[in-house]
Amino acid sequence: MRGRLGVTIPEVAAPPPPEPAPASTVTAKSGPGEKVALFRGLFRGREDVYAVRWEGRQGKAGYSPASRRVWGEPISPGSEVPREYLPLTDQVIHDHLTGRMTVGVYPMLVDETCWFLAADFDKTTWQEDVRAYLDTCREWNVPALLERSRSGRGGHVWIFFIAPLPARLARKLGAAILTRTMERRHQLGLDSYDRFFPSQDTMPKGGFGNLIALPLQQVPRGHGNSVFPDAEFEPHTDQWSVLSGVRRMSLSDVESVVGEAERKGDLIGVRRSVTDDDQAEDPWTLPPSRKKKDDVISGPLPTQVRIVRANQIFVETAGLPSAMLNRLHRLAAFQNPEFYRAQAMRLSTFDKPRVIRCAEEFPKHLALPWGCLGEITALFKSHDVVVAIEEQRFAGRPVELSFHGKLKPDQQAAADDLFAHDDGILSATTAFGKTVVAAWLIAKRGVNTLVLVHRRQLLDQWRERLASFLNLPVKGIGQVLEDALQEGAWIRSHRL
Repeated sequence: MRGRLGVTIPEVAAPPPPEPAPASTVTAKSGPGEKVALFRGLFRGREDVYAVRWEGRQGKAGYSPASRRVWGEPISPGSEVPREYLPLTDQVIHDHLTGRMTVGVYPMLVDETCWFLAADFDKTTWQEDVRAYLDTCREWNVPALLERSRSGRGGHVWIFFIAPLPARLARKLGAAILTRTMERRHQLGLDSYDRFFPSQDTMPKGGFGNLIALPLQQVPRGHGNSVFPDAEFEPHTDQWSVLSGVRRMSLSDVESVVGEAERKGDLIGVRRSVTDDDQAEDPWTLPPSRKKKDDVISGPLPTQVRIVRANQIFVETAGLPSAMLNRLHRLAAFQNPEFYRAQAMRLSTFDKPRVIRCAEEFPKHLALPWGCLGEITALFKSHDVVVAIEEQRFAGRPVELSFHGKLKPDQQAAADDLFAHDDGILSATTAFGKTVVAAWLIAKRGVNTLVLVHRRQLLDQWRERLASFLNLPVKGIGQVLEDALQEGAWIRSHRL
C-alpha cells in the first residue's frame, strides 16, 4: 500500500516514542507538569530547535529560530558564524503557556516525517470555510481539532497522528479533504492547497521548513484567541479537557483515506504538472488522457446556462450549485511545474503556488480563458444543461493587406484548417514556417492583429517577416516594448 501511495519510510533513527497517555483526563485543575506533558505529546515538531516570536520598534513582528547569543557578537543574516540553536524543553512550553514568550514549532522532522497536519484558514469567510472542512473530516471519520488563531481572524484545523508519518502522506490527506470539501464549498479557493503545515513534502536544503505558532499562549488566550472553540466558535470552558479527548490517526487510517481518494482521482483534481512524476495511480487504470472520468454532479441544475464570449468566457453563475462552480474552477487550473521542480531539488517553495488558477470570479459570472470553452460546453451537456452562447467579442478594425508569397502544401493545409475556425493552435516543428502561415492568416482575415512574444529577438524577427510577406515598412508595424507604445500602425507586436 505504501509503495502505491508513493510513500517511503526513511531508514533513519526513529524519534522518541509518543508520550504515554495520562492515567486520568487532564483538566484545567491539573498541575503544570501534566499540562505540559499533554501539550508536548500533541503539538510535536522538531525538538532540537524552535521558533520564538519577536516584535520590532515600529510594530513589525515575526518568528526566528531561538539561538544562544554570545554577548558582543553581532548577528546578521549574512554572518558566517554558526548559530547554536536552543532545544525545545518543558520549560519553554511552560513559558509559552504562561505568556512569557510566544513559541512556534517546525512540524517537519529531520527524516521528513511529522506528528500532525494543520490547515490554515484566514479569509474573511474563515468560519464558513472551517465548518465545511470539518464536515468532511466527520464524513471520513478523520479526528480534527479547531483552533481560533492568535489574531482571532482565522482558524487552524489540527489532525494528530499516533506516530510520525511521512510529510508527503500527511499532506496528501489534507489535499484529499480539501478537494472533497470544495465540492460543496468552492469559495475555499485553490490557493488553500498552499495553507498546510508542513508546507512541503521534503525538507529544503539548509532550512527547517515552515513553522506554525503554538496555541494557548496566555496573552491572546485572554482575548478569546489561540484557543479551541466549539461548533458556535465559543471557547470551550475547559481547554485541557478538550485536548485530553483528542483522538489520533494511525498510519493505516491515513493510508486508507488517501488510497480511496487516489482511486477516485480526488487528491487535487486539477491537471497535473508534467514534472510531477509522483503519481500513485496504477497506470493500467487510467485512460489515454491520464485523467479519470469525473463523477456526475448531483443536485438541482438549471435547464439552461448563459455564456458570454468576450475577452474571456463568462459563465452566468445564477442557479449553479457549488459542485458545478468548483468543477468549472478546476477546468481553468493546473498544477504548477515550478513548485514540483523546486520541491524535487529541495529548494524553498515560498511564493510558488502548488496550483495555478486562471478563473476569475465576478458578482454574477465566472470568467475562464477562451481555451476552456470546449470543456465548459462538454461539461454542461454531459449534465443535460443547454448552453446558450452570446457573442460579445471585439471584431477588430478592418485593414487592407495582401499576402506576398506562396505557401507550401503542408503550410496551406494548416492555414486553411485554422481559417475555418475562430480560434485554434498551430503546433509544428522548427522551420515549418509558422510565421509565414500567421502572415497569410492576417492578410486573409483583414483585421488589425496583436502578436505576443516573450523575447526581443523574436519581436524583431516577427516584424521583419511580417513586413516582407505583407509588403509593409518595418516601421509601419507598431510595437509595445517596455510600456512604450507606437500608435498608428496596422499590426502591433507586444513583448511580454
